[in-house]
Amino acid sequence: MTIAELLAQHATVSIDSNIFIYVLEASPLGERAHPLFTALEEGRLRASLSSVALAEILAGPARRHDAAVFEIYAAELRAIPNLRIVPVDADVAADAAWFRGAGPMALADALHLACARAAGATAFITNDRRLQSRPGLDVIQLSDLDTA
Repeated sequence: MTIAELLAQHATVSIDSNIFIYVLEASPLGERAHPLFTALEEGRLRASLSSVALAEILAGPARRHDAAVFEIYAAELRAIPNLRIVPVDADVAADAAWFRGAGPMALADALHLACARAAGATAFITNDRRLQSRPGLDVIQLSDLDTA
């Protein structure tokens, strides 16, 4: 799937924490995500991030006791245009239980998918091959996106 096809099929996506970590840590995989972030900045795409993913992203700098990077990451994530951080509430928790009940899945992953659905996302962008598409929510692997 190309970025253009993704944008044509999905007006709102949710983005997994691993994608943000690739970008923030300047990983080679982060380069593949740049077209997504450009589309967000230009308003051609809306995205969500679960509050659980926010905690996962910030855990790295916290683990390193790097308060400066922690604050920079937190501020940068909150400032991304057209990105909504979705909290876990009772409805999201109940939906996550359904995701987990459908097959083996970590609680954090179920919460990511439930937050995506709560935000109206029709796709979840990740690089986690364990996650599979669900009705109404396509799981798209970053490594499978043609970013050319």
